[in-house]
Amino acid sequence: MNIGVLGAGQLGRMLALAGYPLANRFTFLDTTGNPSAGIGDVMVDTDQKHLESFLDKVDLVTYEFEHLPVSLVRAIEERKPVYPGSEAIRVCQHRAEEKALFDRLAIPTPAYRLVDSAEALEAAVRELGTPVVAKSVTEGYDGKGQAVIKDPADAAEAWRSINHPRLIVEAFVDFVREVSIIAVRGRDGEVVFYPMAENVHVDGILRYSVAPMPDLDDAVQQTADGYIRALLDELDYVGVLTLELFQTRDGALLANEMAPRVHNSGHWTQDGAVTSQFENHLRAIQGLPLGSTAARAPTCMVNVIGREGDPAKLLEIDDAHLHRYDKGERPGRKLAHVNLVAPTHEALLEKVRACAALLPDAPAPSFSFE
Repeated sequence: MNIGVLGAGQLGRMLALAGYPLANRFTFLDTTGNPSAGIGDVMVDTDQKHLESFLDKVDLVTYEFEHLPVSLVRAIEERKPVYPGSEAIRVCQHRAEEKALFDRLAIPTPAYRLVDSAEALEAAVRELGTPVVAKSVTEGYDGKGQAVIKDPADAAEAWRSINHPRLIVEAFVDFVREVSIIAVRGRDGEVVFYPMAENVHVDGILRYSVAPMPDLDDAVQQTADGYIRALLDELDYVGVLTLELFQTRDGALLANEMAPRVHNSGHWTQDGAVTSQFENHLRAIQGLPLGSTAARAPTCMVNVIGREGDPAKLLEIDDAHLHRYDKGERPGRKLAHVNLVAPTHEALLEKVRACAALLPDAPAPSFSFE
């Protein structure tokens, strides 16, 4: 089967690497003019003049990047099967729509307000109490398009810096850790769940993900499973879906945002789970049986950002697996990740610290369960 992928970055690259053993072929449609997949058949289409040629080549379509014109995805749906569907992209592109969906499905979130002026932003800051985080309702990701406001007097400057006509303002959460739940839904409605991961972000960019968590109560995992199942069923979703959450001191979970695709916090599954998120996504969209999501051993994904370390040194670490994206170095750019696997969490943390020491500018790893 020739699978069409909207987007041509490292997530698409890893989908292809997982799909070749299934005899899949891949055609990527890049709408940005900056493809980096370096694999498969890449079509650059910044002016949407090559869509017909793309659709003639592929049997079905998926995507590795949700910031796509919804109109484009809907047009493709009229010609070829698209998984996940355009409704998932529409909702995930708009934070207000996403929050409304969470509210409708009784998935708890941090307190929030929607504002459309600097004056309304200041009022929301006073109502919610400081600090708050203000985000553009569309287009922001990886820390972009947002600002932390610690004083209502700073609202006007935050409004100018974000420079968007509508913002969502969220109260800060006194959380113990940031976590994510990744699930896969097949064409037949079957759903499987990966163990939740603890995620460490620095400056809005994910740096470390550990799964499974050694101190996670089964009831918390079941709660997260219930939240993401509700989303999958409501959207009639097919493929991998990710839900990012905050876990508070009393163990409760508050939803932050969802991503309708394979996700950075699921990269650990390539070497730490029976079936990776990439293979399971491909199984799901092709109507194949879903693979086991069980963890093989404690695993940590370490993101390589901006500058790469010495590959030989990294691979000297026992049971270390380096996944490079074949990208040029640039501040803030995701260049690779390292998956570290160990028999115990204690041994895993030793490897994580050794790995971080080999990566330029890597922040010191710290996890809630230490």
